[in-house]
Amino acid sequence: MFTSTGSSGLYKAPLSKSLLLVPSALSLLLALLLPHCQKFFVYDLHAVKHDFQIWRLICGRIICLDLKDTFCSSLLIYNFRIFERRYGSRKFASFLLGSWVLSALFDFILVEVMQYSFGITAASNLPSGFLAPVFALFVPFYCSIPRVQVAQILGPLSITNKTLIYILGLQLFTSGSYIWIVAISGLISGMCYNSKMFQVHRVLHIPSWMAKFFSWTLEPIFSSSEPTGEARIGMGATVDIQRQQRMELLDRQLMFSQFAQGRQQRQPQGGMINWNRLFPPLRQQRNVNYQDGRRSEQAASPPLEVSEEQVARLMEMGFSRGDALEALRASNNDLNVATNFLLQH
Repeated sequence: MFTSTGSSGLYKAPLSKSLLLVPSALSLLLALLLPHCQKFFVYDLHAVKHDFQIWRLICGRIICLDLKDTFCSSLLIYNFRIFERRYGSRKFASFLLGSWVLSALFDFILVEVMQYSFGITAASNLPSGFLAPVFALFVPFYCSIPRVQVAQILGPLSITNKTLIYILGLQLFTSGSYIWIVAISGLISGMCYNSKMFQVHRVLHIPSWMAKFFSWTLEPIFSSSEPTGEARIGMGATVDIQRQQRMELLDRQLMFSQFAQGRQQRQPQGGMINWNRLFPPLRQQRNVNYQDGRRSEQAASPPLEVSEEQVARLMEMGFSRGDALEALRASNNDLNVATNFLLQH
């Protein structure tokens, strides 16, 4: 499920971590300890329109009153933390703010259309919570995350690295009577902001001074330490298997560190770096410690042929051709590994 989003937890995603912890904790608090206070967080458009209770646009669109919605939206936010790593916390927060504001406008439009077209007025009470921006994140997820087949079932049907996330979104989409209104408004707002329609990204964004203030005050609280690269060794594995797994892990870590150093030191006109020529893979060297009379260094392997289709997929995500080629060569043409590393650095 998390193939397309990396495996570094919430590292470099403080905003995503805060969205996971704070609204979820408040939702549990309201459901278990303060049920009499839930009336202040009802998303009632009728009260906003006729009684001018503007505060409901804020309170009713932050905290989920349904624990199922809280659980599903939290899982989706965890998966979508990939965009905070890729764009940075300020741009990610600007997208959430823009889609949150635009979706409120589209909520009113859809409710009015339903009322005048079908005579349905019960839709004035919409599901509460931070749901519209979560649905809006499906737009960049669909457009920028490559689709990699994981398994194939029933002939033409296949399971990809994005299938389970779409299923989770469908579960959230069908969790309530009128949640589809919030979902549609979120998707429309996500398309408007992602396509820079009407230049809304220039109007609805986080100012630099505010980003610096929250970076100084809240980021140390919600920041996560960099995870260790220790691999889990399966139970019952022999000593040789454990040694091989550790060597493969070290090989992968070495290639990643070489790739990161190359990206920092490479000049704009510089050529591609042949990692296999400069640093022979550890897999070719692991027999040196166990056999006598062998050479201490292995011969350099020829340059690895890179699939142009995989390069094109990485370039569609916004990475340069040079970075895509280096990542695929360093990861031995493994698209998932190359994608995860590029998104995490």
